[in-house]
Amino acid sequence: MKPLDGLLVLDFSQFLAGPSAALRLADLGARVIKIERPGTGDLARQLYNNELELDGDSTLFHSINRNKESIALNLKDPHHLDIARRLIEKADVMIQNFRPGVMERLGLGYSTVRDLNPRLIYAEVTGYGKIGPWRNKPGQDLLLQALSGLTWLSGNADQPPMPFGLAVVDMFAGAHLVQGILACLVRRGITGKGGLVEVSLLESIIDFQFEVFTTYLNDGRQLPRRSKVNNANAYLPAPYGIYATADGYLALAMGSVVRLGELLNCPALLNYPDPRTWFSQRDEIKQILVDHLKTRPTADWLKILEPAGWWCAEVLTWPQLVKHDGFKTLKMLQTVSRAEGVSIKTTRCPIRIDGQIFTSPVGAPRIGQHTRQILSTLQLPIESQHE
Repeated sequence: MKPLDGLLVLDFSQFLAGPSAALRLADLGARVIKIERPGTGDLARQLYNNELELDGDSTLFHSINRNKESIALNLKDPHHLDIARRLIEKADVMIQNFRPGVMERLGLGYSTVRDLNPRLIYAEVTGYGKIGPWRNKPGQDLLLQALSGLTWLSGNADQPPMPFGLAVVDMFAGAHLVQGILACLVRRGITGKGGLVEVSLLESIIDFQFEVFTTYLNDGRQLPRRSKVNNANAYLPAPYGIYATADGYLALAMGSVVRLGELLNCPALLNYPDPRTWFSQRDEIKQILVDHLKTRPTADWLKILEPAGWWCAEVLTWPQLVKHDGFKTLKMLQTVSRAEGVSIKTTRCPIRIDGQIFTSPVGAPRIGQHTRQILSTLQLPIESQHE
């Protein structure tokens, strides 16, 4: 039995943040029904990471909407809207990420919906919150990275702002939404009352930076200073970074520069015994390491550093990762399929509870695939427009 077995979640959201939250709830056992527009459905169906398409939908959609059902409803149609309300009356959780005011205009805002179902956990994602001058700006991941200051933390000092290579804003907002939902479910178990969970992309990505942002707020508002050489963290001293070797790359975490010099047989590093210089002369130290580490293969350096307890790692490509026993032992991959036999290999839920790994073979649904089944369970008439 999974911990959320028996819970019904309605996923009105699209793209990434909301659906990723619903995905995690599905992984943990909840029944998740996507509410999609007839014809087009979730716009992420056509949001491609590359040119790869599988059975008419993007691999992105397949990966983030596995293990869900789909009902096609036009929320501007009174009959369809009534069906949505009937579903809400039976649901435990409702997730939506429309722009502020949209659900209210449809009659599905929280103040209205809580009267239909006082036990409902109503969870919503916005781009920038419901008030303020940015409330109607597009809530797109790259734009949030740009506005939040995140792009000034990666790359070297002489490079322009560097975006993160993933939709990190959406993913963290989705994770924060799940945290809020689960907290409200715990509270509901005590009080019997539902609640409203609100997450904005901007607040999530600011929170993601809490460690370094707190430093900025308390050290005279000094801007982060990226290293000119192999920057990995604007707030950490040498040797922290990734370095080319004779045949690949080596990641070095924090530690004594002097001790590193002894281990690597690099006398030049012994000239920096004062830890304060590891930051003030960070680029100088890193350049010494750049020149020294490229003289031997990665494996040679690992044989020296790992037995000595130095925090380091080879920089792997995905092909190298999936072949490694360290990856294989995690059993992180699963195959999910649509009813027609179309399959995709993807990741599983990363959470274990009582030692149990949570997987499911159920792939992402087609638009409205479960409309008949869902209407039947509600004992509602199945009309031609729902087929």
